[in-house]
Amino acid sequence: MITDERTATFIDSISGLNTPYLEELEKKAHAEGIPVIRRATQSLLKFILADHKPENILELGTATAYSAIFMATYGGNVHIDTIENYEKRIAEAKINIESSGFEGAINLIEGDAQSVIEELAAGAKSYDMIFIDAAKAQYLSYLPVCKKLLRVGGILISDNVLFDGDIILSRFAVRRRDRTIHARMREYLRVISEDEELVTTILPIADGMTLSVKCR
Repeated sequence: MITDERTATFIDSISGLNTPYLEELEKKAHAEGIPVIRRATQSLLKFILADHKPENILELGTATAYSAIFMATYGGNVHIDTIENYEKRIAEAKINIESSGFEGAINLIEGDAQSVIEELAAGAKSYDMIFIDAAKAQYLSYLPVCKKLLRVGGILISDNVLFDGDIILSRFAVRRRDRTIHARMREYLRVISEDEELVTTILPIADGMTLSVKCR
């Protein structure tokens, strides 16, 4: 964790429970070793959904559909397009979406995230909020297309950007197999922070998040 573990545990303990369905889904994912958005991330998403009230949301990286169902639960009258390319996860996500009762709110798009968002942009789609939680090494490639898809005033959220704090390390201090993704994420953070079309803050919560507003 980026924050002190005791502090994070305390904050999580007073954050309250989610719906019984989400609690069960999260418990099942943890038991199977499948990552879901962390509690601090969930708290921030709840706040953004309540404050910004996005009606159209795009998610890159469905996994088991936990985060899509979470946003549908707390987002009110929302429509969520969520993209997943891993067949095993697609099958599980479909079951979870159906059993959650949010089939009408969540549209699962099967395919490579880069190809799908390019098709969406070509079709002049527009979103109030975009949540990126897909292949970390591709965040930099996703950014230009996501900017096209995001309306002015819309919010772009990128999850898991600090690698549990390892992002500050020299590339030689990172495991060799992680060096490419480490370098690309550092570049992503630099590019998104300097982008004149976005106002961005990097938040050291959970595994690190960026929160960007499209200003023009």
